[in-house]
Order: sequence, then structure tokens, then C-alpha cells
Amino acid sequence: MTLAQAAQGLLAPDRAIMRRVNRWPAPRWLRYWMILSTRGGDGWLWAALGVAVLASRDPERYAAFGAGALAAALAIVTFKLIKRTVRRKRPCHIEPHCWSMLLPPDQFSFPSGHSMTAFAVAVSVGTFYPTIAAGLLACAACVALSRILLGMHFLSDVMAGAALGTGLGWLACAIVR
Repeated sequence: MTLAQAAQGLLAPDRAIMRRVNRWPAPRWLRYWMILSTRGGDGWLWAALGVAVLASRDPERYAAFGAGALAAALAIVTFKLIKRTVRRKRPCHIEPHCWSMLLPPDQFSFPSGHSMTAFAVAVSVGTFYPTIAAGLLACAACVALSRILLGMHFLSDVMAGAALGTGLGWLACAIVR
């Protein structure tokens, strides 16, 4: 078996899931939820979280904000470097999607930058505020799921982005604390 054949074998489940998702006419409520989730992952949701953290009277607010900002910056640099190296085509460039007409923010798919940034911020800020950590992780999971359902990413792109983002979130906390 050649390396190319092995890679194709590993990518086959991703493509099968992509085809099923791209052909599924999701209910309207789910479509709106996924579009809202992916737009939240564009950055405004995390910026609003940063403003809320800074506006709080918590003594650790500056450290929490710093960890979240550092985690987001690390995620952005990391996913841009990896995407330029891997250069994997997006699902929406391989096969048309039945209902999503959103345009991707860049050309490449692996890893999901939205997922990486969402999990990096959720983990880093959630570490300082455990009472809202589950809500932050739920928001990050919605962002990640939206990237698959909107035809922007393969499942493996999102899983890698979530794992890397989680690690970067922990790293940012370790640096700030």
C-alpha cells in the first residue's frame, strides 16, 4: 500500500460524512442556529465575552482576559500556519452544499480555525470562571458543529481544531498564571 492509498483510506470516512451532510436538507430552525453559531465564531462572540470579563469586578478579570486574548492569538497564528502547510480543500470546494450559501473565510480546510479559536477561548476563560465553563464549551461545540453542517469543514478538521484549541487554551492559562 502506498502512502497516497493510505491517506485516501483515512480520508474516506470524512468524505462519506461530508456527502451525507451536504445532501441533508436540515430543518429551518437548525439552519438559522448553525449560521448564527458560525457567525458567533467569527470573533464578535469572543470579543463580547472579553468586554464582559473586563467589566466584571472579579479580581482575576485581567488575567482571564489576558489568557483568552493570548489563546485566541495563538490559535489564529497556529491555524494559519497549518492551513498554509496542509492546503486541504474545503468540502464546499469539492461538492456543492444543498442549502448553505455562505462563503468560506479562506481557501483551506484543515484545521478548522473557528473551532480552534472557539475552544481556545472557551477553555482559557472557563478555567478562570468554572461556573460558566460548561456554557462556554457548549458555545464552542456549536461553532464547531456549524462548520461541518455548513459545508465549510470535514469532521477531522473540526476535531483537530477543537483538540489544538483546547491545548492552546490550557497553555495560555499556564503562561498567564
